[in-house]
Amino acid sequence: MADFDAQIRDSQAEVAKAQARITEITGRIEAARGTLGAGGTGIDIETATLADVARQTDLMNANIAELIMGLDDVTAGFSKDFDEMRSKTGVESLIGLFSRGRSEAMRQERLRTASIDDKLQDLIVKSDVIVTLLQGQLDLLNGQKARVETNLTATLDEREAAVAALEAVRAEISGMDPRIIEVENRISAEQDAAARTRLETELAGLNTRYNALVQDEQVQLARSQTLERYIEKGKTWVDSLQNQAATQMVLINKLQTDTRQRVVLYDALSSSLKTAQQQDVAHRINEIGVKTDQEAQTAMAAIGAATNDKMADMLEAHEGNMVFARKILEQKAKADERFARRFAAIVEKHDKNRYGE
Repeated sequence: MADFDAQIRDSQAEVAKAQARITEITGRIEAARGTLGAGGTGIDIETATLADVARQTDLMNANIAELIMGLDDVTAGFSKDFDEMRSKTGVESLIGLFSRGRSEAMRQERLRTASIDDKLQDLIVKSDVIVTLLQGQLDLLNGQKARVETNLTATLDEREAAVAALEAVRAEISGMDPRIIEVENRISAEQDAAARTRLETELAGLNTRYNALVQDEQVQLARSQTLERYIEKGKTWVDSLQNQAATQMVLINKLQTDTRQRVVLYDALSSSLKTAQQQDVAHRINEIGVKTDQEAQTAMAAIGAATNDKMADMLEAHEGNMVFARKILEQKAKADERFARRFAAIVEKHDKNRYGE
């Protein structure tokens, strides 16, 4: 499992990089809004930057998807270990030709020291590590999305106010045009020098106000456009965060379902080993019973009855175990289908061993 450890470390590094980039983008969005509040108009959030983050997260998810499929491969290989544990080895069979007791003792010792349970526990631990990694990423994504949405709500209110101010300025500008034309006509018709001077002074005041309004219109228009760009960038980022969160949930769902299945495997392994040992002990007790007196036979009969009761309990419990196992398998099939649909290209490379093509 050393390769898994290395892959997990690589994935942790990829997650750290992706999280740093995601946090950076959110920080730049918040900084941009601060600039807007101070009267600035620059937005340093480019499409190329968002695409770079998308590539980073795609790489991270691809690495984790490879890990998940690797865990599936290892889990599938456990069936071979189960079969080997249920049957005797070649050496044990050979020794059994000469000494059945020695052969059974060797098998019991091998079962006692079997390491498949450790392997399965290690696999479950690694699954939990990856789930924790994915859950941390999901929590970060949801936190970042909440921050951006809060900023967007405030910015939408700001743009609404900016548009209203722009419309008010334009309405005042439109209302000044008839007044300016009227004063200009009166000046052209006025013969009295003093009256003409007063009208020219009034016209100068109107023109000054008109020019100020035009300049204010340009400022309000630029602010509205900047806010609009900021809102679009923010919406794009929120959408990206939502898509990333959906991917994380698909991965988490599959891993959690797989882990439950592996727990079932672990329980089946423990039961298998325990049952095998009980059966071997029962056989030895039965052999001894044949050679002993009636008192021992009576004791063996009692043990047999107890064994039968135990066997009946085990058989009755088996139905519940099977129902639970089938439920887990159904959940896994659904999780596998969602996973395969989301990561079709990765699954195809994995299944057909077409890496590097």
